[in-house]
Amino acid sequence: MKHLSYILPFFLSIVLLSSCADEYKFSLEHKKKVTLNESFNVTLKEKEGKPVKSSQFFVNGKEITAINGSFTLNTSDYGVGMHVISVLVFFNDESKKENSFFEVLADKKPMVYNYKIINEYPHDKKAYTQGLEYYNGFLYETTGRRGKSSLRKVELKTGKVLQKIDLDKKYFGEGMTIFNNKIYWLTWQAKKGFIYNLETFKQEKEFSYQKSNEGWGLTHNGSELIKSDGTHKIWFLDPETLKEKKSIQVYTIDRAVKDLNELELINGKLYANKYQKNTITIIDPKTGIVEGLVDLRPLEKEMKKTQKLEPQDEVLNGIAYDTENNRLFVTGKNWGKLFEIELIERQ
Repeated sequence: MKHLSYILPFFLSIVLLSSCADEYKFSLEHKKKVTLNESFNVTLKEKEGKPVKSSQFFVNGKEITAINGSFTLNTSDYGVGMHVISVLVFFNDESKKENSFFEVLADKKPMVYNYKIINEYPHDKKAYTQGLEYYNGFLYETTGRRGKSSLRKVELKTGKVLQKIDLDKKYFGEGMTIFNNKIYWLTWQAKKGFIYNLETFKQEKEFSYQKSNEGWGLTHNGSELIKSDGTHKIWFLDPETLKEKKSIQVYTIDRAVKDLNELELINGKLYANKYQKNTITIIDPKTGIVEGLVDLRPLEKEMKKTQKLEPQDEVLNGIAYDTENNRLFVTGKNWGKLFEIELIERQ
């Protein structure tokens, strides 16, 4: 009993301190959805108005100065997407952390484009297209599905495969790009990509993904590789270390745009296929704002005039651009045609 008399007060003190902390109920009051360039206030509240000693605020992990538990945020400092607000509150020799989120939406509607078919070229019906690029007069293409993934050099006018290697059967091939005379090729869920010699198609290196979930589409801006992972995020990679340097979130005026797939950078704008949609999304790579939408749904009907498509094969995928001659090419998974198209602003 003597030992218990010492132990009992100790445990009671812990319970009292814990209950004291639990009695404090904090919340961060602010707008949850805002438009880019809009400002809004953030205020720390205790449910019953109990006093606090001090507080530290953070937005996306960076400390923010607040006065009397309140501060103003300008969304232009953070860009579109989801952002986290955190506060560490000190009171009665205790502390608590609270988190909240705000979502920034684009401040302008995207332009909508139709298209005109300029030329049609043959395309391998067995090519489950994942990546497409025009380089020095030829098309380079990667195809997907385990056991069927390949890297190809293709003659544009005939669709003839001039050079081809198969990916190890355990991998599902995805998007590709050509940078500094090397071919960079992604895999889907294996968390790795491969680097090939442009001339010989010999594999030279491999690299791992970091924070990005999967490998979907790939392009470059001359100094960075640009990667999609099937979400609404776009990742920028150092081409030497292959480390993910940063990411942007892709948004319209009312939502995040997910399922971003094959990528191509055209005149400073990022063109992205949206998986299972016959639409191209035109993105500002600096802000993540969707500036344009290209409606290519009629191309599916055009394909069905000459080819019976299975439901899983109807999806548009594959964007290539001939910079020198200003030609835009698109195709789809297992489509028998590749189209050269011209975009027309919808009136």
